[in-house]
Amino acid sequence: MKRRGELTDDELRIIKKKISDDEVFEKFYKDCYLRNLRPATINYYKNEFHAAKLKLNKQLVECEQKDIEDLILQSKELMKVTTINTRLRALRAFYNFLYKNKIINKNPMKNIKLLRDRQKTIETLENQEIEKLFKTIRKQKTFVTFRDEVIVLVLLDTGVRLSELVGINVEDVRGNTIIIRRTKNLFERTVYLSEITEEQLKRYIKIRGQVDTNKLFISQDNKELNPHSVQTRLTKYGKEANINKRVSPHTFRHTMAKRMIVLGVDAFSLMHLLGHTDITITKRYVNLWGQDLEQKHKLHGALIGLKI
Repeated sequence: MKRRGELTDDELRIIKKKISDDEVFEKFYKDCYLRNLRPATINYYKNEFHAAKLKLNKQLVECEQKDIEDLILQSKELMKVTTINTRLRALRAFYNFLYKNKIINKNPMKNIKLLRDRQKTIETLENQEIEKLFKTIRKQKTFVTFRDEVIVLVLLDTGVRLSELVGINVEDVRGNTIIIRRTKNLFERTVYLSEITEEQLKRYIKIRGQVDTNKLFISQDNKELNPHSVQTRLTKYGKEANINKRVSPHTFRHTMAKRMIVLGVDAFSLMHLLGHTDITITKRYVNLWGQDLEQKHKLHGALIGLKI
């Protein structure tokens, strides 16, 4: 009988040495470390892979497109679209790595697209709400409340992320600027302070004094500030001020973005101030608050005041 030519995919699987998930995870995480990805990013991958394995009940390295499709269908009944997409992004990075390094013959994520999700309204705080918030924080005259007041000023003035805020060292504050080192994309950037924030920050540093940690914002016990405690206290202030919106570092980030756009800051400048690596998100902000821009143009357009 004449021997056949090329082996089929099924035949290739028979002769190919099996490789376990543990082996490929080791290779994948080693690549992550070599690329100097943040520990939080690596932990995100680990958590998502573990959750996907539990759902699929099989080795990830053996999964095919149908398995990923089944995973999506199962997940849709239990999870939000954003959560599913977060998992799919992790799996895409994983399978792209395996395929690029010829560990698998077919990429099961090749034809899988992220699920479409409705764009949610981005909440921002209005002037009256911000004023109520400061009034609430200033009711008590303690180190913690004054620290929280300065934290809100910095968040609102600069739009920094919570992880960036708690990563600021005292020496990173230089007059009316702060060097942000612990960034999401690993690129340091400079943010700028208004006069009121600069003055209050100077007062805070003086009251803070010399402690064992060089972190700018510290706890009542002179320890490095926990990000969760910042979020908890901001939520508490928001409730006390009767603000019916989520009061969080990201709310201040969005508020800062909106106010900058309304005042005419261009998308590229805002992108750098916020530390975005892609202008897509910044452009979404511009589109969202287009009506505010339209009103601004009516008041300050280039032809206003010209007798032509």
